[in-house]
Amino acid sequence: MEGVLKSWAIPKEIPETKGIKRLAIQTEDHSLEYANFEGVIPEGFYGAGRVEIWDKGSYELEEFSDGKIVFRLKGKRLKGRYGLVKMRGGRFKGKWLILKLGP
Repeated sequence: MEGVLKSWAIPKEIPETKGIKRLAIQTEDHSLEYANFEGVIPEGFYGAGRVEIWDKGSYELEEFSDGKIVFRLKGKRLKGRYGLVKMRGGRFKGKWLILKLGP
């Protein structure tokens, strides 16, 4: 999106069933070169640890606002309509909920 990879860390994976909400923590945008990166980021560097591509495909943006993003995923594993909704309040800064909206 807009020349970068928008990024969220989702500790318990993206829900594959409608009605399940999961925490999604927004991280910094990444350059497009990271789209195919797999390997280990050394300790002491941002994002340290093992990086692997869990799914790959395309998306179609349906709605985008400051607090809500709706999109359709067309991946090898994930398919369907999803939403990201920004949580409000000081302790929720940078935190969103991700949920599957439909097929």
